[in-house]
Amino acid sequence: MDQQVALKLIAEKAYDVGYSAKLHFSTYDIVEKAPGWVGLISLVIGVLALYIDFLAAKHVSALITVIGICSLYITYYADSKEQYFQAGNKLTELLDELKGMSARCKSNQQFTAADQDQLDRITTDFRSACQRKHILFSGWLAHKKFFWDHQIDWIAEHREFGFFRDKIPFSVYALMVVILIALVGGSWLAAHPELLLSLKEVCTHE
Repeated sequence: MDQQVALKLIAEKAYDVGYSAKLHFSTYDIVEKAPGWVGLISLVIGVLALYIDFLAAKHVSALITVIGICSLYITYYADSKEQYFQAGNKLTELLDELKGMSARCKSNQQFTAADQDQLDRITTDFRSACQRKHILFSGWLAHKKFFWDHQIDWIAEHREFGFFRDKIPFSVYALMVVILIALVGGSWLAAHPELLLSLKEVCTHE
């Protein structure tokens, strides 16, 4: 196999493995740390509400209640959090193997049959190590861990990363669209109060 083609294949596989490792660690971190943060924030707001009238308002209390309900969603992953941690460690080991393979391929200026066997084995191990489900927002944290905290220059050398295409999760764009639609819809309804009155009459009509 041509050396440049091989280095590109290794870099693409390293991106898949490295990002997946951060995704598993992100799920573990959220499950491990979020309940404690939720409890601490709720406690602090509850104490401050004794002195600050704004924090005692109903909408603040409702928001704290919603956050508490979200913490119940997190507990569904509590029993399997160690599996995510172990999977993250395994995937990190595979990433280290790929980094060594890339350096060896560049140094020897060739991609041998033994390298191909190792790459095939890494691909198999990668697929078997991954967990199928991940907690909400773990993808956002994984992007931060992979692109901003991890050293990926050796991957980017042969696998170019676009800022808008790769470094920002697609769900961020989806959220921005939802917010934009809500703002436009809210502004339009505010400009046509008669529609709100008509809707209110329909809903309250007996």
